[in-house]
Amino acid sequence: MSLPLRMFFALALGLGGGIFIAGWGTESTETLLALARPVGAIWLNALTMTIVPLVFGLVVNGIATAAAEAKASRIAFRSILWFAILLTLACTLSVILTSSLLHLWPIPEQAASLRTAAGPVPIEAPAATGQWYEGIIPDNPIRAAAETAMVPLVVFALLFGFALTRIEAPLRDAMLTLTEALVQTMLVLVHWVLWLAPLGIAALSFVAGVNMGSAVAGALAQYIVIASAACLIATAMAYPVAILAGRIAPLHFARGAIPAQTVALSTQSSLASLPIMIDSARAIGVQPQTAGVVLPLAASLFRAASAAANVAVAIYLAHLHGVELSLPMLVIAVLVAVPVSLAAVGVAAQVSFVATIAPICAALDVPIHVLPLLMAVETIPDFFRTLGNVTNDLAVAKIVGSDDREPGSTI
Repeated sequence: MSLPLRMFFALALGLGGGIFIAGWGTESTETLLALARPVGAIWLNALTMTIVPLVFGLVVNGIATAAAEAKASRIAFRSILWFAILLTLACTLSVILTSSLLHLWPIPEQAASLRTAAGPVPIEAPAATGQWYEGIIPDNPIRAAAETAMVPLVVFALLFGFALTRIEAPLRDAMLTLTEALVQTMLVLVHWVLWLAPLGIAALSFVAGVNMGSAVAGALAQYIVIASAACLIATAMAYPVAILAGRIAPLHFARGAIPAQTVALSTQSSLASLPIMIDSARAIGVQPQTAGVVLPLAASLFRAASAAANVAVAIYLAHLHGVELSLPMLVIAVLVAVPVSLAAVGVAAQVSFVATIAPICAALDVPIHVLPLLMAVETIPDFFRTLGNVTNDLAVAKIVGSDDREPGSTI
C-alpha cells in the first residue's frame, strides 16, 4: 500500500475512532487523549526538526544550481527568469483568491478547534511593522535558524547561494557537496519519520475527532476546495501568459496541451509527463532543441501550481488559527514561497509538502501542527497541482521558444 493511501486510512481510522470515542464517558475519553496527544506531538516534532537544515540546504543548492544553469545558455537563463516571474504571479493570484474565498466562506468556529489536534499551541502577537522589516536581514543567521525565523533564514540562504557562484570552482563545489550531504541526510531522516506517518496521523486525527466530531470532515473538505482552487487559478494563468508572451492562438495552445494534461492527471508526476510534454511542445510550435532544454529544467525547478497551493495552505492555516494577515505579511509569504519552491528539486511529494509549506507558515507565525492532517488528504489537490505545473511548463516552453516559427502558431 502506498504511503499516501496509508496516511489516508490512518486519518480515517483516527477521525472515526475519535468521533466514536467522544460519545463515551469523560474518564475513558481523557485517558485515550492522554495517550494520543504525546504520540502525535512526538511524531510532529520529529518531522519539524528537519525543516530548518533541509530548507537551508535546498535553497542554497537550488540557487547555486539555477545560477549555473542560467550561465550555461541563453535558453536556460530566459527559462529561469520566466520561472521566477510566473511563480510570483501564481502565488500572488493565490493570495487574492484564497483570501477572498475565506472571506466569503469563513472557517466555522467549530472547525477552528482543529488547531488543538496536537494540544494547545500558543500564538504570539505579530511584531510591529518596523521591527518586522528590521528582522528580514538576520544579524545572526545561526540564531535565526535556532528560532525557526524562516524569513531571515531564507534571505541568508539566498545570499549565500548567490555568493557561492562568485567564488572559485573547487571551493564552490566543496561547499555544495557539504550542503548536498546535509540535504540528503535530512531526507533520510524525513523518510524515517514518514514511515511512521500513519501512527502520527492516526494519533493527531483521533484528537481532532474527539474535539470536533463530524465537523472535522467539513474542515478538511473546505481545505481540499481551497487548495484545489489555488492550483486551478495557477493553471488558468498559463493560458493568457502563453497567448500573450508566447504569441500563440488560444485554441492552438489549448489543443496542444491536452495530451500532456491528461498524462499529468493520470500520473500526478511532472517528470512522468515529460516525454508527452516534449511531444505537446512540438504541437504548439516549439522546436525540439528548445523543448529539450526548457522542459527538463521546468520539470525539475518550476512548480507554479504547487507554489500557489502552498501559499493557499499557509493562509488557510492562518485563518484556522485566527492569525491576522496584513498586506506586508502576505507579500512576504509570496517572497518566501518562490525561492523555496524553486529549491525543492527532486524531493518526494510528502517531503516537499512539509518542506515548502512550513517556511511560509513560519514566516507568518502560523503553527504547522495541523499540516500532517492536511497532508493525509492531499491526494485530491495533488491532481490539480500536477495539472497546473505541466500546463505552466508548456507555457514557458512556448514563451522561451516564441521565436520558433510554425504555421498557425501565432495570433
